[in-house]
Amino acid sequence: QVQLVESGGGVVQAGGSLRLSCAASGRTFRSYPMGWFRQAPGKEREFVAGISWRGGSTSYANSVKGRFTISRDNAKNTVYLQMNSLKPEDTAVYYCAQGNWQQVLTTTPAAYEDWGQGTQVTVSS
Repeated sequence: QVQLVESGGGVVQAGGSLRLSCAASGRTFRSYPMGWFRQAPGKEREFVAGISWRGGSTSYANSVKGRFTISRDNAKNTVYLQMNSLKPEDTAVYYCAQGNWQQVLTTTPAAYEDWGQGTQVTVSS
């Protein structure tokens, strides 16, 4: 069992930046792929970004490509999401999620086994 705790959300004006963090505890972090997802009111949860368990591969939703960067620090058991040039449509609750042991990076929410509680990101126009 793993515990995932997100932080770093908040309110920011359009064009601003935020960095989300997700601290993991409970099992060997370095062997699991990590992902960030988001869910806006009335919408389904959607993939935002993912990073392979080795850290060498990343994947992004088209809507955030070039603006968001995912990274991981295995020594700190933490995954980050740097969000730049934020837009009002980025407003959502952001969740980090952990995949299965040495699983290939995937964008499908159902493939992620454990989830954090979420952190709210609000971008004002």
